[in-house]
Amino acid sequence: MIETHGLNHISLAVRDPERSLVFYERLFGFREAHREEDSIQALGPGGHDLIVFERRDSAGIVGGIEHFGFRLTDPAHIDDAVHQAREAGAKILRQGEFASGCPYVYFEDPDGYKIEVWFE
Repeated sequence: MIETHGLNHISLAVRDPERSLVFYERLFGFREAHREEDSIQALGPGGHDLIVFERRDSAGIVGGIEHFGFRLTDPAHIDDAVHQAREAGAKILRQGEFASGCPYVYFEDPDGYKIEVWFE
């Protein structure tokens, strides 16, 4: 086994890095950490989570990635998450509960990447 601190970052091909930064900043509290001509690195609220938004022609082509997720701190926050996602322009795909008290919602970001927000 390779010893690591866990998954550190994901790099997304996007049409507009600035637009993606604003979307993830607004919904999840990501903040700009580093900027280059065609990319922005954004640090998440966990302190070690990083999303890189890279301007690419292949924006939104997900390949084998089905979705990625963010876990809520409180299941009561699911309605607020849905509301904020809609306000940010996300397309709500589906929502429900995996089990009693374990709500989830799936939505798409501006480039079509699927995001899950859930509580367990």
